[in-house]
Amino acid sequence: MPRPRPQHPPARSEISEQTTLGHTYVRSLMRSQLRTALTALAALVLLVGPLPLLLALPAPEAAVWAVLGVGVHPVIWAVAHWYVRRAERNERDFTGLVER
Repeated sequence: MPRPRPQHPPARSEISEQTTLGHTYVRSLMRSQLRTALTALAALVLLVGPLPLLLALPAPEAAVWAVLGVGVHPVIWAVAHWYVRRAERNERDFTGLVER
């Protein structure tokens, strides 16, 4: 006779009971989310960080506003978009691990 399936998958019960294994699962998710956040921060520092040096160069005021208005916002939007997609994927992967 086949064994009945438990109502909650083992990983989920490990997390809810706060066992060492459950703690390891949650820490794994937290580490992957931290790694994603630090990668996004590094990208912003590398792409937007040198902007004050660029703006210190003698240039017409219209060029400065063009760099600030047209150049920076798409970069910030792209990094933010990547970050959200990556964070959601991390959570989906974690949920898939817990649900199995």
